[in-house]
Amino acid sequence: MIRLRNMKPSFWNNKDFGTGPFKQLFDYRRMWLLAVGFSLMFTLVPMLSAGLFDFMVTKNAMERELFQRTARLVSNTRRSVTFFLEERRAALEFIVRSNSFKDLKKPLQLSRYLKALQVTFQGFTDLGVINDKGIQIAYVGPFELEGVDYSKQLWFREVLLHGVYVSDVFLGYRQVPHLVIAVSHKLQDGSAYVLRTTIDTIQFNSLLADLKLDKDSDAFIVNQNGVLQTASRRYGKVMERMTLPVPEYSARTQIEEVTTDDGKWLGVGYAYIENTPFILLVIERKDDLMSSWYSTRTRLLLFMFVSTMVALVAIFSVATHLIKKIHLADEKRLVAMHKLEYENKMASIGRLSAGVAHEINNPLAIINQKAGLIQDLFLLKKMYAKDEKLLDLVEWILKAVKRCTAITMRLLSFARHMDKHISFVKVEKVFDEVLGLFGKEAEHRGITINVEVGNDIPLIESDRGKLQQVFLNLVNNAFAAMDRGGKLSVKVERENPDFICIVVTDNGCGIPQEALDRIFEPFFSTKKKEGGTGLGLSITYGIIRELGGKLTVQSIVEKGTTFRIELPLKSRSKKMENK
Repeated sequence: MIRLRNMKPSFWNNKDFGTGPFKQLFDYRRMWLLAVGFSLMFTLVPMLSAGLFDFMVTKNAMERELFQRTARLVSNTRRSVTFFLEERRAALEFIVRSNSFKDLKKPLQLSRYLKALQVTFQGFTDLGVINDKGIQIAYVGPFELEGVDYSKQLWFREVLLHGVYVSDVFLGYRQVPHLVIAVSHKLQDGSAYVLRTTIDTIQFNSLLADLKLDKDSDAFIVNQNGVLQTASRRYGKVMERMTLPVPEYSARTQIEEVTTDDGKWLGVGYAYIENTPFILLVIERKDDLMSSWYSTRTRLLLFMFVSTMVALVAIFSVATHLIKKIHLADEKRLVAMHKLEYENKMASIGRLSAGVAHEINNPLAIINQKAGLIQDLFLLKKMYAKDEKLLDLVEWILKAVKRCTAITMRLLSFARHMDKHISFVKVEKVFDEVLGLFGKEAEHRGITINVEVGNDIPLIESDRGKLQQVFLNLVNNAFAAMDRGGKLSVKVERENPDFICIVVTDNGCGIPQEALDRIFEPFFSTKKKEGGTGLGLSITYGIIRELGGKLTVQSIVEKGTTFRIELPLKSRSKKMENK
């Protein structure tokens, strides 16, 4: 823990961020995070993206290559099995086409053909001739099957219907695994007969014995019910049902990925053999297929990790070094500014005093106006003590004097900290009080004032006096900007659960675009010729920020100006008066 603290740069815990809208320029931790963040974004993101892209491309390319190798193996083996069966089927068709039904019924002739087939092709076990009634009328082979009735067998109906039939491996009458190839031939009188042969499974199994497979790989043939037609290393014996699901039909060779019950990934290549019930499957473990990829993957990941670590070290080191230099330069600058600040303090007090007259002008005018009205009422009525209107005017005078005193104290104490007076405030009531001061002027100049207050506006925790000063400044500026017959709109709405929004809009002369960026700067004014000091909006901006809110402005020349105030419902100050 001590080592981690010692590794922190000198600027990390610096809290002297300054004040004002540009205080983020002195937040060195934020500057460091931004420098590191952008460096990571523009350095590591492209590098890692390129690395990931290369990683995926390489992986996909190797997977395709390995699966294509398996697909080629399946396709070649399918051609061998297809040729094996087609060759024997063609031999049977040659026999029925080159001989008469009468000759084939002769056992001697049938025996000659069987011996010739066994010498030429191998795998033939017997030959039999079956009439159109399903009775085997001639048979040569190791079993006594002459006279057997096949009329109710499915294969017999199939061969009469389609002309050729290749069975799956079954036991049959002889109770020995075998498969049957049969062809039918029509006679001139419209009848037909079938020439049937049995192929031993030894020859059928030998088709897959020569495949060059890994020790954990497997190749076998199943029928469309998933029953093994040849022996399998891992999925059962002949005539047993395999544990894998039967793949869906496809006219082309397919490669699928299958997950076993124990979580192993298998690459399953399969092909349906046309005009037969057989499906050829080649099963290979994906880990075995991808073993070469795994070694390549390890090297790629190691390279990416080392590259990333080098980039991280470089980014953190360079960013820390640069922010340290900026922090040191700012410290030197602040020392020089503090010295200059003391020398300019007296001059600043004089400039601030010039703004006092601007801020107290309206309260003094109110005092003068209300005092004049009181004097007139004294001359007209003797029982003034019971006159509510007179008492109301006296109350306005007291409020104006109190507000004038508060404004003067704030201005004269510009450089001195003053306590806030936080209480629950009803914003629309404060605005009504301020707008009441301009009632006569609005009536005289024909200015329309429209106030819209939402139904869900709660009391907020804020400084009532400062809010009055803010609203007074904004309304006063709006009146100064509008001609006779102007319109002033005030809208109070709920911004979100934590803030309310106050929008003050006038249709006055507006503010030039080049002045908007400086409108909140001290001593900047667009009314220099009319005696403006440039402190009104600057003080207003400072008060809103002090209250935890936000002040923004939008303006179009000759169209009008809109000030938008966002105020929090709860004050950040811990001191609050229950008023």
